Amino acid sequence: MTDGQKTNRRSQAWFGAQGRSGMLYRSWMRNQGLGHEVFDGRPVIGIATSASELAPCNTHLTRVAEAVKRGVWQAGGLPLQFPTMATGETLMRPTAMLYRNLMAMEVEELIRANPLDGVVLLSGCDKTTPAMLMGAASVDLPAVMVTGGPMLNGKYRGQDVGSGTHVWKFEEDLKTGRMTEEECFFAEGCMARSNGHCMTMGTASTMACMAEALGMQLPGSAAWPAVDSRRMETAQAAGQRIVGMVEEELRPSRILTREAFEDAVRVNAAIGGSTNAIIHLTALAGRVGVELSLRDFDDLARAVPTLVNLMPSGTYLMEDFCYAGGLPAVLAELLGAELLHGDRITVTGRTVADDTQHAERVDSDVITRLDDPFQPAGTGIAVLRGNLCPDGAVIKQSAASPHLLTHRGPARVFDSPEAYHEVADDPDLDIDENTVIVIRNAGPRGYPGMPEVSNVPLPAKLLKAGVKDMVRVCDGRMSGTGYGTVVLHVAPEAAVGGPLALVRDGDPVVLDVPNRALRLDVDDAELTRRRQTWRAPAERYTGGYTWLYTQNVEQADRGADFGFLRGSRGHEVPRDSH
Repeated sequence: MTDGQKTNRRSQAWFGAQGRSGMLYRSWMRNQGLGHEVFDGRPVIGIATSASELAPCNTHLTRVAEAVKRGVWQAGGLPLQFPTMATGETLMRPTAMLYRNLMAMEVEELIRANPLDGVVLLSGCDKTTPAMLMGAASVDLPAVMVTGGPMLNGKYRGQDVGSGTHVWKFEEDLKTGRMTEEECFFAEGCMARSNGHCMTMGTASTMACMAEALGMQLPGSAAWPAVDSRRMETAQAAGQRIVGMVEEELRPSRILTREAFEDAVRVNAAIGGSTNAIIHLTALAGRVGVELSLRDFDDLARAVPTLVNLMPSGTYLMEDFCYAGGLPAVLAELLGAELLHGDRITVTGRTVADDTQHAERVDSDVITRLDDPFQPAGTGIAVLRGNLCPDGAVIKQSAASPHLLTHRGPARVFDSPEAYHEVADDPDLDIDENTVIVIRNAGPRGYPGMPEVSNVPLPAKLLKAGVKDMVRVCDGRMSGTGYGTVVLHVAPEAAVGGPLALVRDGDPVVLDVPNRALRLDVDDAELTRRRQTWRAPAERYTGGYTWLYTQNVEQADRGADFGFLRGSRGHEVPRDSH
């Protein structure tokens, strides 16, 4: 590298500066024991880590960061680790989704404000991956994602148990007397037995796969368990690779193309991924100026069968998926059927076709073939329209009961999840198996933050009677580990006057998934009369971040991002600080 090239590094505006300014920046960095030679123009690589003991899925990322550092040093860069907030779905109230946009904003501003030429993004739990990708995309410096990896398979009495998925199962067993409190307490310690994120195909695993499918994560790295030594090998390789990406000026805008998002949508269908991927991919697309609509998730995925047999839709867990060939085996299968864009570039600097040419499926029961899929094409996520959801709603067919995908029943309306939970165990509750449970005011603005509350448990009296599933309709989200016939993301939400706000007890609700319809069988004149008497909920927040959120959050069909965060604001060096 010539001296002229070195001085063109963004970081040299700090470390290569002359006089007092450069002396200040370099001298304070040297209190960490850095020698003067590291300021010679080599790429400065930020390692953004969301490690936090308040986000159990992310606690081990400090160790992952050490592996990244080794790779950066090996490739001739200068690694500098910095913390970001961690939006842990497991503990944060009212929901981690409320803080995804805040984290994305923090990641963006930290990258831009500091002397960085490229960044490695270390994430784990559900919202940390999309938040980091969104922030990095809006800066558009070379970036590579390293997700923390799934936990080892849970084990309980000789059977595999999946995080999240078995929470719902154990709850039902407890309510019906098939499990005691003591057994349930013991079982909960069997689900999360190592570092890492959920090992089901929940949102964390889905978004790790989405990062890889988009081309922002190294091939095969989404599935290695958090405690497998190859997770650290992957991290070290990412540290090496980011230095090369800086040299090549390989930025997110070159990787996150319309073709990349089309592929991610199809891959999400093939892996039986979370409905939450819709929210996050839509928001990420908005950061890079790619048009991605709800309709795309239906149109692009209809021809793709579910290939991966993982909970909550199937039997196996992420550890099994990894050993069966991981995401490269799925990509290779889809490429063979010309369902992906094989010529687009990834963080490797190569094409998707190049990255997957040596992919191998080891277990055809875990990763099935296109000609003998786990579930046929057209059974993935469906996008619904109708007078109850004019801007759309979604349902995960693979996690639903087939007999309920076409259903007509009377609504039983609850103005909050809490209102339902208060009466769910009442033996005299006026609900039967044909009832459509409507939960409203759980959307982006109404809750706020659009929490994972939509798959409310069935009424205790129906569980005891042997009822396994019911239709539920909500403007909130559902955990990617959840299951059931649950219509989600109803837009517009009730809190902003969406039609869900007008539903009354007894109104006939019609769900017709084959025809992609969700409607209320109430005539337009009556709905108009109801709208005239509807009043928006009183504003609960007058300041702080939550006020900012409720005033600016977009609806679910737009990705629930802030309108003012859409697009890229680039990486121009800010004005001097001294």
